[in-house]
Amino acid sequence: MSDFDCVRCDRDDPRPLESAPFADERGARIQSEICADCWEEWKQRQMLLINHYGLNVRDPKARQFLYQNLDAFLFGGDDAADIDTAQEGDVSW
Repeated sequence: MSDFDCVRCDRDDPRPLESAPFADERGARIQSEICADCWEEWKQRQMLLINHYGLNVRDPKARQFLYQNLDAFLFGGDDAADIDTAQEGDVSW
C-alpha cells in the first residue's frame, strides 16, 4: 500500500504527480493531494472547457475561470461550469 492518498478518488494505489503543475501554492497542493490519473482527467476537462467556451488562455479572466473550475473539479465545490453537450455541433463561425 502506498503512503500517498488522493483526496479526489478512491483508487487502491494512486500514483502521485512527479512534479507540481504550477510553481505556486496551488501547484504544491495539487502535487501533494491529487494523483496523476485525476490530474489527467482534469486536463481532459480543461480542454473541453477551453473548446466549449472558446477561451483564450492568455486572457486573465479565462485563466481565472479555469482555476475556479480546476479547484472545483479536483477538490470539490459547486463552482464547476457546465458543458452543454446538447449544443454539440451547433457552433457556426
